[in-house]
Amino acid sequence: MNIVVLCAGTSTEREVSIVSGKMVCDALRSKGHNARVLDIYFGTYKKDEVNADNFFDGDYNLENEVELIKSYTSEIEACKNSGKDFFGKDVLNICKLSDVVFMALHGQNGEDGKVQASFDLLGIKYTGTGYLGSALAMDKGLAKQLFLQDNVPTPFGIKFIKGEDNKVYFDKFNESEIGFPCVVKPCCGGSSIGVSIAKDDDEFYKALDVAFALEDEILVEKYIKGREFSVGIIDGEALPIIEIIPLVGFYDYENKYKPGMTKDVCPAEISDKATKLMQSEAIHASKVLKLENYCRIDFLMDEEENVYCLEANTLPGMTPTSLLPQEAAVVGIDFPTLCETLIEKSLSR
Repeated sequence: MNIVVLCAGTSTEREVSIVSGKMVCDALRSKGHNARVLDIYFGTYKKDEVNADNFFDGDYNLENEVELIKSYTSEIEACKNSGKDFFGKDVLNICKLSDVVFMALHGQNGEDGKVQASFDLLGIKYTGTGYLGSALAMDKGLAKQLFLQDNVPTPFGIKFIKGEDNKVYFDKFNESEIGFPCVVKPCCGGSSIGVSIAKDDDEFYKALDVAFALEDEILVEKYIKGREFSVGIIDGEALPIIEIIPLVGFYDYENKYKPGMTKDVCPAEISDKATKLMQSEAIHASKVLKLENYCRIDFLMDEEENVYCLEANTLPGMTPTSLLPQEAAVVGIDFPTLCETLIEKSLSR
């Protein structure tokens, strides 16, 4: 198949997306597919000799293409200020001519349903869930409300909107009875970027500043002391649970993507009862958010084996340290086969 591996973009997770895109593209090419990476924001930028008609033609050097995409990053802000359209040069036409688009995008303008809705209107086939599930899962404040309404176990949380002074936020925080320590995070960010654990007033105010610097809406949650887990779901079936054990601190951006910063255990060493409960609640959460094809649901579990759903990932990372590939490997699905399987499940939608 001619496959576009769509990556990069403009979110805070651009670099992670490029790594995912490279790994997926390499894996699909090893399976005999004519897969090629494409930056959704820049497209065939600065490549006058490449267009939609010949994108899939000729020899291909993945390493060189990835380095070229990385080189565009420094130009993003200038392009935004010039009023550049989000979809890069030739992107939509190339995607129309492909057999399928593998979505290796992460974060805003990629994982939030906007691209998916555009592709639906244009008849472009793509991997992952549709626009509605993407939008619901991306907004952590909205997902929190849906979890609470549908009895998905989750830490209590409240949403703050930028524009008021810190004293107003602190008064609302006190009224919520969340208490310290608490977790402060952007509503629509990913990869734990901008997430803080505040233990007192000063840390709370600093955490607000960090989160509001990234987004206008943030979520403040009750802190749950416990072990961290994730459950991948493919076509409605839960994969073996993986436990994430950061060597220092919590599962933040550095611990997620720097090799050696966490210990991952899969299958997780927990009781059969806890395993069945967490997998069941993962499927429950995915249905509440109307997620299709595949996703990953993150959890905490306290000492009494109470489980708490934190969030859903509609386009899980596909990097060397990512969780979904590790879970799939435990049931005998190697990385190239996983990439093919995700395409097959998505095309059968």
